[in-house]
Amino acid sequence: MMSATSTLAVTHFVTLADSFDKDKVTPGVLGFIVFAVIGGAVWLLMKSMNKQMKKVDFEESPEAPAASGGTAAKGTAKSQAKGQPSGKAQPKAG
Repeated sequence: MMSATSTLAVTHFVTLADSFDKDKVTPGVLGFIVFAVIGGAVWLLMKSMNKQMKKVDFEESPEAPAASGGTAAKGTAKSQAKGQPSGKAQPKAG
């Protein structure tokens, strides 16, 4: 049997159940599942993006000034002979 306290507590839920409109559309379980799938997909995309961004190694070297004349040309010729980029930023292949 129910005690008087539990009966009073249940009566509050009965009034809430009576005020529930059965014609009202609610998201329900399907809405939660769709929301959870979208949230999981966003999490996986962010994880993948962070992984790809960690692979990027971008070091920008300053461009040689054009007014210096022959010294810049000699410096770029030497760096090109060694296989290094001349004044332009290039990402590492990896």
